[in-house]
Amino acid sequence: METTTLWKQLWDYDPNGLLVLDKQLKIIVVNPALCRMLRTTAGELMGHPGAEVLGDVAEFRQALATGQKVEVSEREFPRYDLYVRTLIFPIPAEEIAAGIFVDLTLEWKQERELNRLKQEAMQEVRLVVDKQMRVAQEIAGLLGETTAETKVSLLRLLDMLGKEKG
Repeated sequence: METTTLWKQLWDYDPNGLLVLDKQLKIIVVNPALCRMLRTTAGELMGHPGAEVLGDVAEFRQALATGQKVEVSEREFPRYDLYVRTLIFPIPAEEIAAGIFVDLTLEWKQERELNRLKQEAMQEVRLVVDKQMRVAQEIAGLLGETTAETKVSLLRLLDMLGKEKG
């Protein structure tokens, strides 16, 4: 297989989004995966400022300025309903910076849903415990009342019995 064809296939089939900005921070290269993530086409992205698409391009600016890779742990792009892990690295000889965007959206949504379910379950447990405590206090109150009434009745009975003997 010809090297160019191999690289083209790798580029087209890579599930990670790939983006390249020039030294003016304009988009010069995108792959199909990034287009899918951003719900657009390469034609709509090419030549536009990276900040127009990504919002903050500080990591690209930093990579170009320092010549060092920049690992952005994770980042949300709410307007695309997208959550990614990003690695930005410079290609100094070309005066460009490239970014690899690993889509974590599904895992992130699942984690958020799990956390929501946990919060709901904790709230339900609190409500059940509160209700049980109220019922237990009501029962204790009733038992206390009936115990007091029983004591009064028994003392009266003992008093009456004691008067009969005397």
